[in-house]
Amino acid sequence: MPRFFHPGPLHAQWSTLLSPAAARHAQVLRLQPQDPVQLFNGEGGEWSACIEQMGRKDVQVRVLDHLPVEREAAHHVVLAVGMPANERMDWLVEKATELGVARLVPLMTARSVLRLQSERALKRQAHWQAMAHAACEQCGRNRPPVIEPPQSLVHWLQLDHGHSQKHLLSLSNQGAAPPLGSPHVTLLSGPEGGLSSTEEKLAIAAGFAPWQLGPRTLRAETAALAALTLCAEVRVA
Repeated sequence: MPRFFHPGPLHAQWSTLLSPAAARHAQVLRLQPQDPVQLFNGEGGEWSACIEQMGRKDVQVRVLDHLPVEREAAHHVVLAVGMPANERMDWLVEKATELGVARLVPLMTARSVLRLQSERALKRQAHWQAMAHAACEQCGRNRPPVIEPPQSLVHWLQLDHGHSQKHLLSLSNQGAAPPLGSPHVTLLSGPEGGLSSTEEKLAIAAGFAPWQLGPRTLRAETAALAALTLCAEVRVA
């Protein structure tokens, strides 16, 4: 059944217009009045609905019932990652969403190829957030992850990360796979080539414990997703 993200309140027995992006998707799928769909707005659960009217630009749906369905991971995982270049960041956002990441922080580091500032950074953030919404539509999640604005690693390390269990994905042979005793986990992963020695020292000083994923050298995006997979035991309500 087609699923659409709706950025706003939803109520039973209520008519509303789909967002422009969702309306275009419904038109591509050639949906017709009375066709069933599902809606979610990130506030928990999903809503059964049906198409009421298909216009050239607008698509109106009738919201029916709320279903208290959750498909979130067992751990609340924040993934802070040195942005890989080109389309790899898009791919990382999509796959991290599917694997259950709760928050994704794009970082600029000493070895980062991708550098984003001001308006360009905000446009990329909006692009990645839209990709996360689309990935949730596909995979069944009802709570899209938050994609934060691109920021420097030094700035991010200075923020208060609360009581989260913090792990630094290390390219060295130091650090073993940690026990996940906390429901909140923060993962820090570097870009191509990893973090510099200075950045690793800053991360460790900020409370991050090295986590070595294995004997093989993984690509930046692979390492981040491998660690996320180990933290993302799915719990289906």
